[in-house]
Amino acid sequence: MTNWAGTSWRDPRLGAVKEAELPSGTVRYHETGTGPVLVFVHGYLVNANLWRALVPLLSPAFRCVTPDWPLGGHLVPMRRDADLTPPGMAAVIAQFLEALDLTDVTLIGNDSGGAYSQIAATTYPDRIARLVLNSCETPECSWPPDPGGFGLLKTTAAHPATYRALYQALRIRRTWRWRNTYGWLAKYPIEARAMESFIGPVLTDPAIRHDGRKAIGSVSARYTREAAARLTDRFAKPILLAWAAEDRVFPLPHARRFAERLDAPLKTIPDSYAYTAEDQPAKTAAAITEWARQLL
Repeated sequence: MTNWAGTSWRDPRLGAVKEAELPSGTVRYHETGTGPVLVFVHGYLVNANLWRALVPLLSPAFRCVTPDWPLGGHLVPMRRDADLTPPGMAAVIAQFLEALDLTDVTLIGNDSGGAYSQIAATTYPDRIARLVLNSCETPECSWPPDPGGFGLLKTTAAHPATYRALYQALRIRRTWRWRNTYGWLAKYPIEARAMESFIGPVLTDPAIRHDGRKAIGSVSARYTREAAARLTDRFAKPILLAWAAEDRVFPLPHARRFAERLDAPLKTIPDSYAYTAEDQPAKTAAAITEWARQLL
C-alpha cells in the first residue's frame, strides 16, 4: 500500500509550476528551455511527469511546455460543467495555446494525448505548425484500445460508483504492472513517485474523479477516424510518427499504414512500449530532434 506522498510531486526538471486560466478552468503547467515551442499532450491517468526524463534532453534546444491535462492525473479540477469530451479536450488545448499566446507550435501527443492532438490540430490548426504522434490511436485502433483490456475504463465510467471502485486496486503496488493498468504501456517499471502522482488524484479527490470519468466515458474511435480523415485531406503541415517498436497497445503495423496514408515519416523507438518517454527518453528525444532540425 502507499501513503500517496507523491500525489502532488512534479519533477523539478520540468520547470516551475505555472497556471493558465482558461474558459474551461485552470490548467497547471511547467515550462523550461528556450527556442522553438514544443507543447506536450499526455494521455489518460498520467500528467506532466510522463515527460520528466525527456524534457531535460530537449530543453537545451527547445522551449518545452508540459501541462497537466484534466485526464485524471491532474491536481486542480476543471469547472464542473467543462466539456471534456474529445472535441472539448481539443478546445482546451486550443484555449491553452491562446492563453499563453503560443504560435508555430510543435504539438507532441502520446497515448490518448495523440488522439486529442489529432483532433486539436485539425479543428484549431492556426497555432499548430507541426504534429508528433507518439504511440497513440490510429484510424485502425479502438478508443479505448482493445489490447490490454482498456475498454473496461469506459464501461465503468458510466456511473460514479463503478468508476471509483475500478481504481481501488491501484492502491496495491503490484497492480501497477498489470497489462490493463500500466504494464503494457511502460516496458519497465515507472518510479513510485511518478506513479503516485498519476493515480493519487483520482483515488483521493472526488472532483478529479468527476473530470476523469467525463473524459474517459466520452471517448470513441469515431473521433480519431474523423480527425485522421481531416489530417489526410486538409492538414498540409509536417507530421512525424514516433512509435515504440514493441508497442503492445498501438500496434506498429497500424502506425506504418497510417504513416503511408499521411505521407509522413515513421521513426521506431526500440526497447520500448507506448510510453517511450518513460522507457527510452534519449531515443525519443533523438527522433524528435532529428526530425525537427530538418524543418526549423
